[in-house]
Amino acid sequence: MRTTVGIIGAGPAGLLLARLLHRAGIDSVVLEGRDRAYVEHRQRAGILEQGTVDVLRAAGAGERMDREGLRHDGIELRYDRKRHRVDFPALTGGRSVTVYAQTEVCKDLIALQLKEGGPLLFEAEALAVEGADTDAPSIRFRHEGREDVLECEYVVGCDGFWGVARKAIPTELTRVFERTYPYAWLGILADVPPSHDELVYARHDRGFALLSMRSPSVSRLYLQVPEGTDADSWADEEIWDELERRFETDDDWTLDRGPITQKSVTPMRSYVHEPMRHGRLFLAGDAAHIVPPTGAKGLNLAVGDVVTFAKALSYQKDTGSAELLDRYSETCLRRIWQAERFSYDMTSLLHRAPGATPFEDRMQLARLERIAGSRAAETDLAEAYTGFPFD
Repeated sequence: MRTTVGIIGAGPAGLLLARLLHRAGIDSVVLEGRDRAYVEHRQRAGILEQGTVDVLRAAGAGERMDREGLRHDGIELRYDRKRHRVDFPALTGGRSVTVYAQTEVCKDLIALQLKEGGPLLFEAEALAVEGADTDAPSIRFRHEGREDVLECEYVVGCDGFWGVARKAIPTELTRVFERTYPYAWLGILADVPPSHDELVYARHDRGFALLSMRSPSVSRLYLQVPEGTDADSWADEEIWDELERRFETDDDWTLDRGPITQKSVTPMRSYVHEPMRHGRLFLAGDAAHIVPPTGAKGLNLAVGDVVTFAKALSYQKDTGSAELLDRYSETCLRRIWQAERFSYDMTSLLHRAPGATPFEDRMQLARLERIAGSRAAETDLAEAYTGFPFD
């Protein structure tokens, strides 16, 4: 097999890249190790920045998102039994975010790729990227019980932290920056309408809590728990009781309960791999960077990466200049480090570290009071949450 761009991974990054390249007249092949059902049902992020929404619409993948997605014009911060709403459009010149699950983004992009785009091979396990530093890189993969080779002009690794793409970059050429947090998120899906129409981020002495949603009838909620927690060690009623405590306010707001249909534990870490390019191999998404979920940045960073690559390759096609491709890593990393900073700030602002001192508790409350009382501080949060520019 031969193509211009070999894409490893059919998550939102790989699928969107294939879509962008198709609309630019550049052919690609997508290799995905899992089957279609797995890709369309794995639960991941659900908050789309304004820029991500705009890109999906421009790519012709926004029809169902616009119909079923939930536009959110703000978030609520809770602390010390107080409530403060951050109004995104008022602070950012009209920007907002949209609640639309990654599973739904993938379904939309898969349907478009199979109808209009190039080959999308499921259960095609990428085994290695070879010749990354040559003009003819290739991907060795296994599909339908036999090994094959996809010959490319470029390879883009959208295959996550455990994928093969990053392993093709010599370790002596790389730098890794990472932080592991001493807590995790216990997340639940529940068949109950959300108890608030926008996301609620709660800082409490017992730990962080987040009220989110997947639809008008399905709630998604999270509790800060110790690292290594087993989700099954929490009984359903125990989870609801703890959520009630952490969301407590001085008014008459109440948390509605319902049947819990799913429980999972998400570890918390920050990770950046530099550079994001080696020869004709380019990394995108979790293959190059991971953020704690507090800032809702993971999927959106991956979108920024593939938009940057697609623009750079289109520029080379139109002008013959590799200038933008040569700057791919530098361009992406500027945005990534700002998102890492914001995600770290939100995490340290709202989570109570094991052994936190009374001084540290007061510092968190002082930072929250600053956001609630300063338009400048509130604007900084709103601009970051709704998304850093892709360029």
